[in-house]
Amino acid sequence: MIKNRGTHGISPPLGCIYAKNKNKRGDCVAEKVMVGMSGGVDSSVAALVLQRQGYDVCSATLRLFNNDDVGLNDRTRTCCSLEDVEDARSVAYKLNINHYVFNFSDQFKEQVIKRFANSYERGETPNPCIECNRYIKFGKMIERAAILDCDYIATGHYVKRQYDSVSGRYLLKKATDNTKDQTYMLYPLTQKMLAKTLFPLGDMHKSQARDLAEEANLINARKPDSQDICFVKDGDYAGFLEKIMGVKSPQGSFIYKDGTILGKHKGIIHYTIGQRKGLGISYEHPLFVLDKNSDTNVIKLGENQDLFSNRLIADDVNYVAVDTLTTSMKVTAKARYSQKESPAVVHPLSEAQVMVEFKDPQRAITKGQAVVFYDGDIVVGGGTIR
Repeated sequence: MIKNRGTHGISPPLGCIYAKNKNKRGDCVAEKVMVGMSGGVDSSVAALVLQRQGYDVCSATLRLFNNDDVGLNDRTRTCCSLEDVEDARSVAYKLNINHYVFNFSDQFKEQVIKRFANSYERGETPNPCIECNRYIKFGKMIERAAILDCDYIATGHYVKRQYDSVSGRYLLKKATDNTKDQTYMLYPLTQKMLAKTLFPLGDMHKSQARDLAEEANLINARKPDSQDICFVKDGDYAGFLEKIMGVKSPQGSFIYKDGTILGKHKGIIHYTIGQRKGLGISYEHPLFVLDKNSDTNVIKLGENQDLFSNRLIADDVNYVAVDTLTTSMKVTAKARYSQKESPAVVHPLSEAQVMVEFKDPQRAITKGQAVVFYDGDIVVGGGTIR
C-alpha cells in the first residue's frame, strides 16, 4: 500500500498567496507559471485560479496541426481551430496576462499522427491523446516555459499532484470529481514532468469551474467540451488514415473462431475489438470482432462471451508512484478510459513490461490501448497493451 504523505503540489484555497521566489536583491517575487490554454473553459479557469493564488501567470496555445493538412477547414471545431485560438487570446486579454502561440505541428505529425497510423496498420486501436501528452503537451511546453523563465507549467486536467516527502517522488492522484478524472490519460508523465507541472483543478468539480468562469465573465464559460480525436473529423478514423495518411488497408477474410471463412472485410483499419455493427455478415446470431491479424489480414469473429479475458501484457510501462516493481502487487486497474477499475495483480516481467491479471474477466481488452493501475486514488503506473 502506498501511503499519502505530504501536501506540496495540492491546489490551495482560492485567494491565498502560495509560492514566492527571491530575486537577486532578496525581494520576494511570485513564481511564474505558463498555462497551456486550449480555448476551453478548463484551461482558462486554471489560469484564473493560479492568478488568484498569487502566481505570475502567462498562457500558451499549442498549434498541433494545420487544418488543411488533416482534411479539415478553418470552420471545423478542433483544439487547434482559429476560433479556439481566439478564445484563448480573449481569456488572456481578460486576465491581463501575456499569451503565446507555439507551433508544434511538425513534432505532432511525427510523434502522434504517424504513430497513430502505424498502430492502426498493426491491427491496434491506439489512443493518440495519451501519446500527445507523453511527447508534446508536457515535454515541449516545459521546454518553452524554461526559455521564458517560468518555474512551472499548468494545465486544466482534472488530476491531483502531490509530493511524497518519504519516497521523494511526485504522486499522480485521482481528481475530486470522479466523473472528470483524467489520470488514465496522464500516466506517462515522468517525475521530471510532474515536478514542473501544476494541476489547479484537481480539487474542483466541473460545475464549479464553469461557475468560476461565468463569475469572471470569461468568453468560454459555457463552451461545450471537446469530443473525439482532435485531428479526425467526425470520428472517421479509417477515412482519415486512407485519405490523409495514405494508409492502404486491403480487403481480407472474416473467419469464425473455428477457422471457417465467413466473408470479406473492408480492411482491418475499419474495425476494432468488440465491434458488432457494420460487419456485413449474415449469421444465425450476432458476431463480434475477437481479433485482428495484420500479418495475415484476417479478422476473427465469435460470440460476446469470447471477448472476455482476465489477463493482458503491457509494455512501455511508466511507473509514477514507485521507481519500479520487482515483485507482484495488488492493485485496481482499467484497460479503457471509460471503464471502471477492477481488482487485479500486476506481475513485472521486465523493467518496462508487465502482466496484469484481473480478478474478474474484462471485456474487449484491446491492443494499443492503455492499462493503468492504481493503489487507491494513486496512480502506480501504466503501459500500452500488446
